[in-house]
Amino acid sequence: MKKRKLAGIFLSFSLIAGIMAGCGTKESSGSSSSGGKDSDTIKIGVNVELSGGVASYGQSISEGLALAVDEINKEGINGKKIKLVKFDNKSDASEATAGAVKLISQDKVAAIIGSATSGNTLAQVQLAEKYKVPIITPTGTNPDVTSKGGKLNAYAFRTCFIDPFQGTVAANFASDELQAKKAVVYIDTASDYSKGLAAAFKEAFKAKGGELLEDAAYIAKDTDFRATLTRIKSQNPDFVFLPGYYEEVGLIIKQAREIGLDVPIMGGDGWDSPKLVELAGANALGNTFITNHYSSADPDPKIQEFVEAFKNANKGKSPDAFAALGYDTGYYLADAIKRAGSADPEKIRTALEETKDLQLVSGTLTLDENHNPVKSAAILKYENGQQAFETKVNP
Repeated sequence: MKKRKLAGIFLSFSLIAGIMAGCGTKESSGSSSSGGKDSDTIKIGVNVELSGGVASYGQSISEGLALAVDEINKEGINGKKIKLVKFDNKSDASEATAGAVKLISQDKVAAIIGSATSGNTLAQVQLAEKYKVPIITPTGTNPDVTSKGGKLNAYAFRTCFIDPFQGTVAANFASDELQAKKAVVYIDTASDYSKGLAAAFKEAFKAKGGELLEDAAYIAKDTDFRATLTRIKSQNPDFVFLPGYYEEVGLIIKQAREIGLDVPIMGGDGWDSPKLVELAGANALGNTFITNHYSSADPDPKIQEFVEAFKNANKGKSPDAFAALGYDTGYYLADAIKRAGSADPEKIRTALEETKDLQLVSGTLTLDENHNPVKSAAILKYENGQQAFETKVNP
C-alpha cells in the first residue's frame, strides 16, 4: 500500500514537472489567454470539486457560475464572451494542483475560479503566484489563501468572508442569543478549515465570559462518533460548536440526537449541502444553526431575483450559498475584466484588487488590503430539514 502510494505521488509530480516545463513566459500566457489576438472569447478556468468527498460544493459553485456566465454573455464584456474551461479536481489537493497546471500551461486561461475548499485552493496558490494568473476561490475561507505570515499572495482572491469572522459571529450568537455559558468544540483535526473556525470561536466565546469544557476531535472519514459524543454529553454542555464538512457533520448530529445530546449545535458554511439533511435526518437537525454567506429566504429583492433565475435554470432546485458565491464570483471577475479593458491576467489582477462597493447577491463586496471581502454574514436555523433565515450580522 505504501509503495503504491509513493509511486502515485512520484508519477503525479513527474507529470506536473513535464507539463510545467512547457509553460510559456508571463507574456505568452497572457497573450493567448483570450484565445488569440482576434478571438472573441475570454477563457476562464474552473477548478472545482465535481466528484469526490465534497462534490456537492463544487457542483453548486459550477451551477451558480454557469448561470452568471449565461447572463453576462448576453451582452458580453468589451465585445467578447466568457468561455469556461472546467477541471474536476475530485475533491483532492494533488488533483487541484494538476488542474491548475493544465489550465495555466495548456489552456492558457486568463484567470482560475476555484476551488470550493481552502485546502484545494491553497494547492494552486503557489502556481498562480509563479505564473502570474489570478485565482479566485468562491468559498475558500482560510485566511492563508490570500495572506500568510504577513505576506500577501498577490494573485489570490476570494468572494467569501474568512474563518475568523465566521467563528466570531458564531460565538457571539451562542453567547448573546442562545445564552450559552458552557461549550464544547468538536473539530476535524485533519481540516485547516475546521481548526480555523474553532480558534476564532474559542477566543470570542471566552471573551464573552463563556467556559470551554473540552476540545473534542475526529478525523475526516470517521463514521462512528458515539464514544466521543457520550463523553461530551456527560459534561453537560449547553452548546456544541461543530465546524466541519457535511459528510461527517451529518452523521455526528444524527448520532448525537440518538444518544440524547439535544443541546444547540452550530457550525459554519461547511454544513451547507442538501446531503446534510439526508445524512442527519430532518428531525435531528432541529435546534441547529450555521453561519453562512447568504440565505435564499432573505427577502432582499436582489437575492430573490437570483433565487428565481437559479430555480428556472436548474429544474426548481433552490440555490445554496455555494451556488450564490459561484454566481457572485462570475460577476466579480466579469466586472474586473470590464474595468481592465483586457483579458491580460496582470491587468485583471489589478482590477480585482481595486474592486469597491460591488453589489452582489451575497452582499456588497469591497476588498481589504489582504484581498478579503468586507461583507455581512447570515445566520440560519434548520427547521424541518429546511434552512430558515434567522438574522444578518454586519462586519
